[in-house]
Amino acid sequence: MHPLNWVIVVGWLAYIVTHGIRRSKGTKELEGYFLANRSLPWWAVGLSVMATQLSAVTMIGTTGQGATDGMRFVQFYFGLPLAMVILGVTLVPFLHGAKVYTAYEYLERRFDAKTRTFTALLFLFSRAMSSSTIIAAPAVVFSAVFGWNLWLCVAIIGVPAIIYTMIGGVQAVTWVDVKQMFLIVGALLAVIITLLIQIPLSPSAALHMAGAAGRLRVFDFSFSLTNTYTFWSGLIGGTFLMLSYFGTDQSQVQRYLSAKSVAEARSSLLISAYWKIPLQALVLLVGVLVFVFYETHDQPLLFNPTNSHAVQTAEPAQFAALEQRFHAATSLAARDSTRAAAYELASTVTHQAVKDVKKADVNYVVPSFVIGFLPIGLAGIFIAAVIAAAMNAISGELTSLSTATVIDFYRRWIRQDAPQSHFLVVSRVSTVFWGIFACIVAKFAVNLGSLIEVVNRFGSFFYGSILGVFLLAMIPRARANGAFVGLIAGMSAVGFVNFSQPDVSFLWHNVIGAVTVVVVGMALSLALPRAVEEPARAS
Repeated sequence: MHPLNWVIVVGWLAYIVTHGIRRSKGTKELEGYFLANRSLPWWAVGLSVMATQLSAVTMIGTTGQGATDGMRFVQFYFGLPLAMVILGVTLVPFLHGAKVYTAYEYLERRFDAKTRTFTALLFLFSRAMSSSTIIAAPAVVFSAVFGWNLWLCVAIIGVPAIIYTMIGGVQAVTWVDVKQMFLIVGALLAVIITLLIQIPLSPSAALHMAGAAGRLRVFDFSFSLTNTYTFWSGLIGGTFLMLSYFGTDQSQVQRYLSAKSVAEARSSLLISAYWKIPLQALVLLVGVLVFVFYETHDQPLLFNPTNSHAVQTAEPAQFAALEQRFHAATSLAARDSTRAAAYELASTVTHQAVKDVKKADVNYVVPSFVIGFLPIGLAGIFIAAVIAAAMNAISGELTSLSTATVIDFYRRWIRQDAPQSHFLVVSRVSTVFWGIFACIVAKFAVNLGSLIEVVNRFGSFFYGSILGVFLLAMIPRARANGAFVGLIAGMSAVGFVNFSQPDVSFLWHNVIGAVTVVVVGMALSLALPRAVEEPARAS
């Protein structure tokens, strides 16, 4: 890649780290470090939330999803506006008014310490795994495309985010996110304009070609528990997923807890309600146009260069024959058929390193275009945007992981009485610990398939059950033991469905978990006499 591209990437990274450190003022106490003294304006909180969602997984995985599967993925977010409205009148004023640091603190006030601790533990586990995937997404692609050592790629993404998050807390994270949001959206728009210029068709003809290949199909009104991308799975399952993610996941709750007021917290959520679906459609459109571009230009049989090289080395004659058939094909069906044969060959040759070649190849479609065809300078901007997106997501995760660790575990169970300076040191050490943990696990979270699906599968295993506990908290007759047993039942139900019925879409796991927790929790609360419980100790 041209040196100018690397100058842009390095310059942006240096600017962002410096900007994050400069924004660390007012973080000498816990409330400043974790919640920015509850002083952030609604638009900054809203843009920070949006930037966190536009992770590198989105930039790489979702664009690849658009290239290989089209616009159907946007149905995944159909439940988001409804979820934001519900949260705006329920959990947001509930938690903001409680003056808590974490969402799980409230569970002890409402139920007991064991429910709070178990729920917070589930959050730590799920978010730690997801944060590792967020780093792995760009790291594994950069490693394959540029031939770099994977550890180096992980460090380039993880270390700068750890530095400014550790020093500046949520205030640095929020204001860095705002800056990077503009870079990411600008990079996406620039890529779309470049694609429209380079595709030897008019925009209407390009979209007609994409439509003929099924890439512009958005709506699927069939009702199926096994199909993830339908209108009903997005509206029902997606609503439960978004309710849990934005209402009970500390990485998001912490954002609106840092807003100046309940009204501003609600306004910050409405930014996502209004703009997430159009923005997601824009991301998918990049992938769709990349698909059209490769239909009018020579394209590789396998987009992952490392995998392609391995197959060519092991089976040169067979790979060459497939490649010849592929380039000679005149119809999309013939191309798809030949590529399927290439995936099968690659799976056979690289079975020890690649679990599912077809899914993993999705993540290399757009990076292949960026490196090979974007003009000098613009490629550097896009790569900087991918790294920025990864840093946005990982910095938010690290802040929330550190907050839950310190507030829900260290201060609750280990040392309750200590000066603010002590807790601040522990918070920064915790941030570094989770950052290192995410980087180490990221090394092994590679070749997991479509990365955008992997992240949401991780979350959906836990989100529904956690949401169920908070729903119980808003029901006056729910009891602590019912909530705790209901949470265990919800996780068990999701685990049973996940392993015994693997074809059931992960979006429905959120519904199954939440409903099970509420049903079991209320049944026990109503059936058993109210026990004499030790008053919960609020932290």
